[in-house]
Amino acid sequence: MTTKKTKKETEIKAPKVATSQPITQTQTQTPPPQPTTDLTIADLRNLGTIIDVASSRGAFRANEMATVGLMYNKLQSFLAKVAPETKPEEKQTTQTTTAATTTGK
Repeated sequence: MTTKKTKKETEIKAPKVATSQPITQTQTQTPPPQPTTDLTIADLRNLGTIIDVASSRGAFRANEMATVGLMYNKLQSFLAKVAPETKPEEKQTTQTTTAATTTGK
């Protein structure tokens, strides 16, 4: 028995592609903006404050305190080297003293 194939069965249909807008080289998709992952000196100071507050509230066990203290000390010494804190009172005192000695001549 021979089966007869119809024209529909023998045709291979290609998927239809929407061609309403041609794709050009200038149309590129930009990825969504990534949040920045930069650490600043202020962030490191905040980490020191977080460690201080957490330890005062008892967040760390006794056997963990040595490690936490070591990391806290390292963080504080790094901050002292990178951004030494200058007190506004010291600046004003030196400026006032310099101005007084200069005008007194």
